[in-house]
Amino acid sequence: MKIILLREKGSSRALRVSRQTAFVGGLALLVGCLLTGAWVVDQLSVDAIDPETVAEWRERLGVQQQEVDRMKAETNAQSQAVGRQLAQMQARLLRMEALGARVTEIADLDEGEFSFGDPAPQGGPSVLRQDALDWPDLQASLDELSSGLKSRENELEILESMLRDQDYRQVQQVAGRPVTWGWMSSAYGKRVDPFSGKMAWHAGVDFAGKDGSDVIAVASGVVTHSGKRSGYGQMVEINHGGGYVTRYGHHASLLVKVGDIVEQGQPIGTMGSSGRSTGPHVHFEVLKDGRSVDPARYVARRR
Repeated sequence: MKIILLREKGSSRALRVSRQTAFVGGLALLVGCLLTGAWVVDQLSVDAIDPETVAEWRERLGVQQQEVDRMKAETNAQSQAVGRQLAQMQARLLRMEALGARVTEIADLDEGEFSFGDPAPQGGPSVLRQDALDWPDLQASLDELSSGLKSRENELEILESMLRDQDYRQVQQVAGRPVTWGWMSSAYGKRVDPFSGKMAWHAGVDFAGKDGSDVIAVASGVVTHSGKRSGYGQMVEINHGGGYVTRYGHHASLLVKVGDIVEQGQPIGTMGSSGRSTGPHVHFEVLKDGRSVDPARYVARRR
């Protein structure tokens, strides 16, 4: 192999190089280029991934980790909120079942006609929805269901209260006889007084019967007097509300005291002849707004 060297003055010089020498020289040049390239790449890499870049990436990773933690916490909070909401709805359902059972009982519905404890009968063709509910849709559905349950619970409470008031008004209604057994021995109004023999006003009706037999309340109410009263002997007075008061006189013994709440048909004393009386009987009076009225119309009512 011949290499020609040119000089500035125009002269030239020829060098003869063997093929082996030329090969070794080319190989050395190639290795040198490779080493130089590797050094350049290394320097560039060192310059690209400097400590500031590492710190920036770490900061980004920290921010991303915080976002993941926030999303986990938010998901857990939402799950707990849904759990609490479901627990409240389950409690409302149990309360509604109890209220429904009481309403059914108060309304005197036939057994098996309506049961709050059984699932509501349902049916129809199946229509499947392929898409799952999104979280906002699910939350909105739960809120709507919770609101509906609360509204129905309030309605049931009002219905129960109305039915109980109706039932209470029925037992408050003055009706029936004040004795379990006996007969009317004196009517309301003017009569000949059994002691003076003169005409006198009789403010009640008398029911005669067996000495010691039960005298009963004709309606539910509160005992406002229990004891002796002039002319009545041992007397019980009951306030039934709505302006109605009943009186029961001439007891042999009293079974209630002032402040007691009595129910319709409850014994309040035993028949006797205390006070101004000619024999065992009960003197029965009905007062409306403080004025005596004829008890006969109330006695004739059915309980």
